[in-house]
Amino acid sequence: MTMKKIIIYFLVGAICGATAIFVPRYLNESRKSIQQKSVVYIPLDATYEQMCDSVATAVQHMESFCKVAHRAGLEQNFKPGRYVFTPDKSNKDLVRMLQKGWETPMMLTLSGNIRNLEKLSGILGRKLACDSASFSQYFAKEEVWKENGFGKETFMAMFLPNTYEVYWTISPEKFVERMKKEYDKFWNGERKAKAKEIGLSELEVSILASIVCEETNYTPEMPRVAGVYMNRLKKGIKLDADPTVKFALGDPTVKRILFRHLKVDSPYNTYLYAGLPPGPITIPGIKGIDAVLNYENHNYLYFCANSNMDGTHKFAGTLSEHNRNARAYQAALNRMKIR
Repeated sequence: MTMKKIIIYFLVGAICGATAIFVPRYLNESRKSIQQKSVVYIPLDATYEQMCDSVATAVQHMESFCKVAHRAGLEQNFKPGRYVFTPDKSNKDLVRMLQKGWETPMMLTLSGNIRNLEKLSGILGRKLACDSASFSQYFAKEEVWKENGFGKETFMAMFLPNTYEVYWTISPEKFVERMKKEYDKFWNGERKAKAKEIGLSELEVSILASIVCEETNYTPEMPRVAGVYMNRLKKGIKLDADPTVKFALGDPTVKRILFRHLKVDSPYNTYLYAGLPPGPITIPGIKGIDAVLNYENHNYLYFCANSNMDGTHKFAGTLSEHNRNARAYQAALNRMKIR
Protein backbone atom coordinates (compact mmCIF):
# COMPACT_ATOMS: atom_id res chain seq x y z
CA MET A 1 0.00 0.00 0.00
CA THR A 2 1.41 3.37 -1.00
CA MET A 3 1.68 6.31 1.37
CA LYS A 4 -0.76 8.20 -0.88
CA LYS A 5 -3.46 5.58 -0.28
CA ILE A 6 -2.83 5.59 3.46
CA ILE A 7 -3.30 9.39 3.55
CA ILE A 8 -6.57 9.01 1.61
CA TYR A 9 -7.87 6.51 4.21
CA PHE A 10 -7.15 8.98 7.00
CA LEU A 11 -8.86 11.83 5.14
CA VAL A 12 -11.96 9.76 4.39
CA GLY A 13 -12.21 8.80 8.03
CA ALA A 14 -11.95 12.42 9.12
CA ILE A 15 -14.45 13.69 6.54
CA CYS A 16 -17.03 11.07 7.49
CA GLY A 17 -16.67 11.94 11.17
CA ALA A 18 -15.54 8.42 12.03
CA THR A 19 -15.03 7.77 15.75
CA ALA A 20 -12.09 5.46 15.04
CA ILE A 21 -9.32 5.86 12.51
CA PHE A 22 -8.88 2.90 10.16
CA VAL A 23 -5.42 1.33 10.50
CA PRO A 24 -4.45 -0.74 7.45
CA ARG A 25 -3.38 -4.38 8.05
CA TYR A 26 -0.02 -3.50 6.52
CA LEU A 27 0.79 -1.21 9.44
CA ASN A 28 0.07 -3.90 12.05
CA GLU A 29 2.12 -6.56 10.26
CA SER A 30 5.14 -4.41 9.53
CA ARG A 31 5.16 -2.55 12.82
CA LYS A 32 8.38 -2.95 14.82
CA SER A 33 7.51 -3.57 18.48
CA ILE A 34 10.91 -4.57 19.83
CA GLN A 35 13.13 -1.83 21.22
CA GLN A 36 15.98 -4.01 22.41
CA LYS A 37 17.11 -7.62 22.04
CA SER A 38 15.06 -9.81 24.36
CA VAL A 39 14.88 -13.52 25.16
CA VAL A 40 11.38 -14.96 25.40
CA TYR A 41 10.62 -18.42 26.83
CA ILE A 42 7.43 -20.26 25.87
CA PRO A 43 7.01 -23.28 28.20
CA LEU A 44 6.18 -26.73 26.82
CA ASP A 45 2.62 -26.73 28.17
CA ALA A 46 1.89 -23.01 27.79
CA THR A 47 -1.64 -21.83 27.00
CA TYR A 48 -2.19 -19.08 24.45
CA GLU A 49 -2.68 -16.58 27.28
CA GLN A 50 0.59 -17.65 28.91
CA MET A 51 2.36 -17.39 25.59
CA CYS A 52 1.05 -13.84 25.17
CA ASP A 53 2.18 -12.97 28.70
CA SER A 54 5.68 -14.16 27.82
CA VAL A 55 5.71 -12.19 24.57
CA ALA A 56 4.48 -9.09 26.40
CA THR A 57 7.72 -8.96 28.38
CA ALA A 58 9.53 -8.06 25.14
CA VAL A 59 6.90 -6.49 22.84
CA GLN A 60 5.88 -2.87 23.34
CA HIS A 61 2.75 -2.69 21.18
CA MET A 62 0.85 -5.83 22.13
CA GLU A 63 -2.39 -4.63 20.56
CA SER A 64 -0.80 -4.58 17.12
CA PHE A 65 0.94 -7.91 17.74
CA CYS A 66 -2.30 -9.56 18.88
CA LYS A 67 -4.14 -8.42 15.76
CA VAL A 68 -1.49 -9.97 13.55
CA ALA A 69 -1.43 -13.11 15.72
CA HIS A 70 -5.22 -13.47 15.49
CA ARG A 71 -5.28 -13.14 11.71
CA ALA A 72 -2.49 -15.71 11.41
CA GLY A 73 -4.28 -18.21 13.68
CA LEU A 74 -1.44 -18.21 16.20
CA GLU A 75 -3.82 -19.27 18.97
CA GLN A 76 -4.15 -22.72 17.37
CA ASN A 77 -0.57 -23.06 16.21
CA PHE A 78 2.39 -21.87 18.26
CA LYS A 79 5.49 -23.76 19.37
CA PRO A 80 7.20 -23.71 22.75
CA GLY A 81 10.82 -22.65 22.81
CA ARG A 82 13.47 -20.08 23.57
CA TYR A 83 13.16 -17.18 21.14
CA VAL A 84 15.39 -14.15 20.71
CA PHE A 85 13.41 -11.10 19.60
CA THR A 86 15.46 -8.33 17.97
CA PRO A 87 14.49 -4.77 16.91
CA ASP A 88 14.70 -5.64 13.20
CA LYS A 89 11.77 -8.08 13.54
CA SER A 90 8.23 -7.00 12.61
CA ASN A 91 5.05 -8.36 14.19
CA LYS A 92 4.66 -10.66 11.21
CA ASP A 93 8.22 -11.94 11.71
CA LEU A 94 7.57 -12.65 15.40
CA VAL A 95 4.34 -14.51 14.69
CA ARG A 96 6.05 -16.60 12.02
CA MET A 97 8.86 -17.48 14.45
CA LEU A 98 6.36 -18.71 17.02
CA GLN A 99 4.35 -20.68 14.46
CA LYS A 100 7.36 -22.36 12.87
CA GLY A 101 9.21 -22.95 16.14
CA TRP A 102 12.30 -21.08 14.96
CA GLU A 103 14.08 -21.26 18.29
CA THR A 104 17.45 -19.69 18.99
CA PRO A 105 19.89 -22.25 20.44
CA MET A 106 21.47 -21.66 23.84
CA MET A 107 24.81 -22.58 25.41
CA LEU A 108 24.42 -25.29 28.05
CA THR A 109 27.36 -25.61 30.44
CA LEU A 110 27.82 -28.70 32.60
CA SER A 111 30.65 -28.15 35.05
CA GLY A 112 32.00 -29.11 38.44
CA ASN A 113 31.72 -32.47 40.17
CA ILE A 114 28.33 -33.84 39.13
CA ARG A 115 28.15 -36.82 41.47
CA ASN A 116 25.24 -38.75 40.01
CA LEU A 117 22.52 -38.79 37.37
CA GLU A 118 19.96 -37.39 39.82
CA LYS A 119 22.08 -34.28 40.24
CA LEU A 120 22.56 -34.06 36.47
CA SER A 121 18.78 -34.33 36.03
CA GLY A 122 18.30 -31.49 38.50
CA ILE A 123 20.76 -29.27 36.62
CA LEU A 124 19.09 -30.01 33.29
CA GLY A 125 15.63 -29.43 34.76
CA ARG A 126 16.69 -25.96 35.90
CA LYS A 127 18.33 -24.99 32.63
CA LEU A 128 16.06 -26.61 30.03
CA ALA A 129 12.34 -26.79 29.30
CA CYS A 130 11.84 -30.43 30.39
CA ASP A 131 11.60 -30.97 34.13
CA SER A 132 14.14 -32.94 36.13
CA ALA A 133 11.75 -35.87 36.60
CA SER A 134 11.54 -36.39 32.84
CA PHE A 135 15.32 -36.58 32.55
CA SER A 136 15.67 -38.76 35.64
CA GLN A 137 13.06 -41.28 34.44
CA TYR A 138 14.65 -41.53 31.01
CA PHE A 139 18.16 -41.96 32.43
CA ALA A 140 16.89 -44.85 34.59
CA LYS A 141 15.72 -46.97 31.64
CA GLU A 142 17.71 -50.14 31.05
CA GLU A 143 17.07 -50.05 27.30
CA VAL A 144 18.61 -46.57 27.15
CA TRP A 145 21.81 -47.81 28.81
CA LYS A 146 22.06 -50.79 26.49
CA GLU A 147 21.23 -48.89 23.30
CA ASN A 148 24.19 -46.62 23.99
CA GLY A 149 26.61 -49.39 24.94
CA PHE A 150 26.59 -48.95 28.73
CA GLY A 151 25.23 -50.60 31.85
CA LYS A 152 23.54 -49.23 34.97
CA GLU A 153 26.89 -48.66 36.71
CA THR A 154 28.71 -47.16 33.72
CA PHE A 155 26.04 -45.03 32.00
CA MET A 156 27.19 -41.98 33.94
CA ALA A 157 30.52 -42.04 32.07
CA MET A 158 28.79 -41.03 28.83
CA PHE A 159 28.05 -37.49 30.04
CA LEU A 160 31.09 -35.25 29.67
CA PRO A 161 31.07 -31.90 31.50
CA ASN A 162 31.52 -29.24 28.82
CA THR A 163 29.65 -26.44 27.06
CA TYR A 164 27.19 -27.47 24.35
CA GLU A 165 24.93 -25.57 21.97
CA VAL A 166 21.42 -27.01 22.35
CA TYR A 167 17.80 -26.01 21.99
CA TRP A 168 16.02 -25.13 25.23
CA THR A 169 13.23 -27.60 24.38
CA ILE A 170 15.58 -30.54 23.76
CA SER A 171 13.94 -33.76 24.96
CA PRO A 172 15.65 -36.34 27.22
CA GLU A 173 15.83 -38.68 24.21
CA LYS A 174 17.54 -36.09 22.02
CA PHE A 175 19.81 -35.02 24.87
CA VAL A 176 21.10 -38.58 25.37
CA GLU A 177 21.53 -38.93 21.61
CA ARG A 178 23.57 -35.73 21.56
CA MET A 179 25.71 -36.76 24.53
CA LYS A 180 26.51 -40.11 22.92
CA LYS A 181 27.71 -38.31 19.79
CA GLU A 182 29.87 -36.01 21.94
CA TYR A 183 31.25 -39.02 23.83
CA ASP A 184 32.17 -40.81 20.59
CA LYS A 185 33.74 -37.62 19.25
CA PHE A 186 35.75 -37.15 22.46
CA TRP A 187 37.12 -40.68 22.33
CA ASN A 188 39.03 -40.08 19.12
CA GLY A 189 41.83 -42.20 17.75
CA GLU A 190 44.48 -40.47 19.85
CA ARG A 191 42.70 -40.97 23.18
CA LYS A 192 41.80 -44.58 22.32
CA ALA A 193 45.45 -45.26 21.50
CA LYS A 194 46.59 -43.75 24.81
CA ALA A 195 44.06 -45.84 26.74
CA LYS A 196 45.33 -48.99 25.05
CA GLU A 197 48.91 -47.95 25.75
CA ILE A 198 48.30 -47.65 29.51
CA GLY A 199 46.35 -50.90 29.58
CA LEU A 200 42.87 -49.55 30.35
CA SER A 201 39.60 -49.55 28.45
CA GLU A 202 37.77 -46.28 27.79
CA LEU A 203 35.35 -47.03 30.62
CA GLU A 204 38.16 -47.95 33.00
CA VAL A 205 39.85 -44.62 32.23
CA SER A 206 36.59 -42.83 33.05
CA ILE A 207 36.15 -44.78 36.29
CA LEU A 208 39.67 -43.95 37.46
CA ALA A 209 39.23 -40.34 36.32
CA SER A 210 36.11 -40.05 38.50
CA ILE A 211 38.21 -41.01 41.54
CA VAL A 212 40.96 -38.55 40.58
CA CYS A 213 38.39 -35.75 40.17
CA GLU A 214 37.01 -36.47 43.63
CA GLU A 215 40.50 -36.58 45.18
CA THR A 216 41.62 -33.16 43.96
CA ASN A 217 40.31 -29.99 42.34
CA TYR A 218 43.84 -28.81 41.70
CA THR A 219 44.31 -29.55 38.00
CA PRO A 220 48.16 -29.55 37.92
CA GLU A 221 48.14 -32.31 40.54
CA MET A 222 45.72 -34.62 38.75
CA PRO A 223 48.30 -36.51 36.61
CA ARG A 224 50.38 -37.22 39.76
CA VAL A 225 47.34 -38.55 41.65
CA ALA A 226 46.46 -40.67 38.61
CA GLY A 227 50.05 -41.95 38.61
CA VAL A 228 49.71 -43.17 42.21
CA TYR A 229 46.62 -45.19 41.35
CA MET A 230 48.18 -46.56 38.18
CA ASN A 231 51.19 -47.73 40.22
CA ARG A 232 48.89 -49.46 42.70
CA LEU A 233 46.88 -51.13 39.91
CA LYS A 234 50.05 -52.43 38.28
CA LYS A 235 51.31 -53.86 41.57
CA GLY A 236 47.96 -55.40 42.48
CA ILE A 237 47.63 -53.19 45.56
CA LYS A 238 44.14 -52.10 46.58
CA LEU A 239 43.46 -48.46 45.65
CA ASP A 240 42.40 -47.46 49.20
CA ALA A 241 40.63 -44.40 47.79
CA ASP A 242 38.61 -42.46 50.35
CA PRO A 243 36.13 -41.04 47.78
CA THR A 244 35.02 -44.58 46.91
CA VAL A 245 34.15 -45.14 50.57
CA LYS A 246 32.02 -41.98 50.57
CA PHE A 247 30.28 -43.26 47.45
CA ALA A 248 29.71 -46.66 49.08
CA LEU A 249 28.28 -44.93 52.16
CA GLY A 250 26.02 -42.84 49.93
CA ASP A 251 27.12 -39.69 51.75
CA PRO A 252 29.50 -37.35 49.89
CA THR A 253 29.30 -34.86 52.77
CA VAL A 254 31.43 -37.05 55.09
CA LYS A 255 34.42 -34.88 55.98
CA ARG A 256 36.54 -37.47 57.72
CA ILE A 257 36.87 -41.15 56.85
CA LEU A 258 37.03 -43.24 60.02
CA PHE A 259 38.04 -46.90 60.47
CA ARG A 260 34.41 -47.94 60.86
CA HIS A 261 33.64 -46.42 57.44
CA LEU A 262 36.26 -48.63 55.81
CA LYS A 263 34.22 -51.71 56.67
CA VAL A 264 31.18 -50.86 54.54
CA ASP A 265 30.62 -53.87 52.29
CA SER A 266 30.29 -52.54 48.76
CA PRO A 267 32.05 -53.31 45.46
CA TYR A 268 32.80 -49.58 45.40
CA ASN A 269 34.81 -49.75 48.63
CA THR A 270 38.37 -49.94 47.33
CA TYR A 271 39.68 -50.58 50.86
CA LEU A 272 37.91 -53.97 50.74
CA TYR A 273 38.04 -54.86 47.05
CA ALA A 274 41.04 -54.72 44.73
CA GLY A 275 40.97 -53.06 41.33
CA LEU A 276 38.62 -50.44 40.00
CA PRO A 277 35.03 -50.12 41.23
CA PRO A 278 32.25 -51.23 38.84
CA GLY A 279 31.49 -47.71 37.64
CA PRO A 280 32.33 -44.02 38.03
CA ILE A 281 31.72 -42.46 41.44
CA THR A 282 31.02 -39.10 39.80
CA ILE A 283 30.67 -37.83 36.25
CA PRO A 284 34.36 -37.50 35.33
CA GLY A 285 35.59 -34.22 33.93
CA ILE A 286 37.62 -33.98 30.74
CA LYS A 287 40.67 -32.76 32.67
CA GLY A 288 40.47 -35.82 34.90
CA ILE A 289 40.19 -38.19 31.94
CA ASP A 290 43.15 -36.60 30.19
CA ALA A 291 45.09 -36.71 33.48
CA VAL A 292 44.66 -40.48 33.58
CA LEU A 293 45.59 -40.88 29.91
CA ASN A 294 48.69 -38.78 30.52
CA TYR A 295 49.42 -39.83 34.09
CA GLU A 296 52.74 -38.90 35.66
CA ASN A 297 55.37 -41.64 35.82
CA HIS A 298 56.84 -41.77 39.35
CA ASN A 299 57.40 -44.17 42.24
CA TYR A 300 54.74 -42.82 44.60
CA LEU A 301 52.28 -45.32 46.07
CA TYR A 302 50.63 -43.09 48.66
CA PHE A 303 49.31 -39.57 49.11
CA CYS A 304 47.24 -37.64 51.60
CA ALA A 305 45.97 -34.11 51.93
CA ASN A 306 48.54 -31.50 52.90
CA SER A 307 48.37 -30.52 56.57
CA ASN A 308 48.39 -26.83 55.60
CA MET A 309 44.90 -27.49 54.12
CA ASP A 310 45.61 -25.63 50.89
CA GLY A 311 43.98 -28.28 48.71
CA THR A 312 47.24 -29.93 47.63
CA HIS A 313 48.61 -33.33 48.67
CA LYS A 314 51.75 -34.90 50.10
CA PHE A 315 53.06 -37.85 48.09
CA ALA A 316 55.14 -40.73 49.40
CA GLY A 317 56.90 -43.81 48.07
CA THR A 318 57.01 -45.70 51.37
CA LEU A 319 54.39 -46.49 53.98
CA SER A 320 56.48 -44.99 56.81
CA GLU A 321 56.76 -41.69 54.96
CA HIS A 322 53.05 -41.75 54.19
CA ASN A 323 52.19 -42.43 57.83
CA ARG A 324 54.14 -39.33 58.89
CA ASN A 325 52.23 -37.25 56.36
CA ALA A 326 48.94 -38.81 57.45
CA ARG A 327 49.60 -38.09 61.14
CA ALA A 328 50.30 -34.44 60.34
CA TYR A 329 47.04 -34.23 58.41
CA GLN A 330 45.03 -35.97 61.14
CA ALA A 331 46.48 -33.54 63.69
CA ALA A 332 45.35 -30.64 61.50
CA LEU A 333 41.84 -32.10 61.39
CA ASN A 334 41.82 -32.42 65.17
CA ARG A 335 42.91 -28.79 65.58
CA MET A 336 40.06 -27.76 63.31
CA LYS A 337 37.67 -30.04 65.24
CA ILE A 338 36.60 -31.85 62.09
CA ARG A 339 35.09 -35.15 63.18
